[in-house]
Amino acid sequence: MHLLKIVWDPIKSLDLGFFELHFYSVMWIVAFILGFYITKRIYRKEGQSDEALDSLFIYSVLGIMLGARLGHVIFYQSELITEDFFSIFLPFKFKGGFEFTGFQGLASHGAAIAMIISMYLYNRKVLHKTVLWILDRVVIPVALGAVFVRIGNFINSEIIGKETDSVFGVVFKQLGETQARHPAQLYEAFSYIFVFLILFYFYWKTKKSEQPGFLFGLFLVLLWTVRFFVEYVKEAQNIERADWILNTGQWLSIPFVLIGLYFMFVYKPKTKLS
Repeated sequence: MHLLKIVWDPIKSLDLGFFELHFYSVMWIVAFILGFYITKRIYRKEGQSDEALDSLFIYSVLGIMLGARLGHVIFYQSELITEDFFSIFLPFKFKGGFEFTGFQGLASHGAAIAMIISMYLYNRKVLHKTVLWILDRVVIPVALGAVFVRIGNFINSEIIGKETDSVFGVVFKQLGETQARHPAQLYEAFSYIFVFLILFYFYWKTKKSEQPGFLFGLFLVLLWTVRFFVEYVKEAQNIERADWILNTGQWLSIPFVLIGLYFMFVYKPKTKLS
């Protein structure tokens, strides 16, 4: 029996007449704005210019959004490539009639891969340091941004958890349900707060930022370990893989954790010979 059962039936958007404001989109905007100001503080500490920060913001937004969308299509909804190709890149669907949908279907694994690529390009074109230098710093605002993205998923009643008879559960009324489920989105959001705080502490209070790759590796280990275990209480996003021993999200998380451990404990930067 549930001691606390919440019936979740939120308003997902506001009709402003000329525009419909989706709260999920607002969460992404909040994530990018907070990330910008955190990175601004880091850049000022490191003596970097405002021009370099502005460029970083552009590379980050484009990389994360494009990667998240492509990641979702590749890992979870590949049929869009042949059935509704232009909906991959545009906030519309064309199959079955034209409809504005916003950018639905974003995968964090795809965002992570694209973020690394975009930081490589940013470093090569703008910063001229090392890729790990920027990755060690940008993961701090990214971890905080992940909190708001998962809150946005909760508002949208998407990426829901499995049915539960535990003490706490949420009924996602807009899905036409009466059975309580794990609020998996909130589990992740709450956990990511601690990921952010840990990274923030190691950057500002220790000298680990001077160890190339450590903060980046710590981010990968913490965030994807959280993702791995929360997946146990999530509904499978691809029903055809629901009976797998590990689901898609877990299989995709394992390489990130291993890469993170490598950068934390094994990686040694190459020293230039004089």
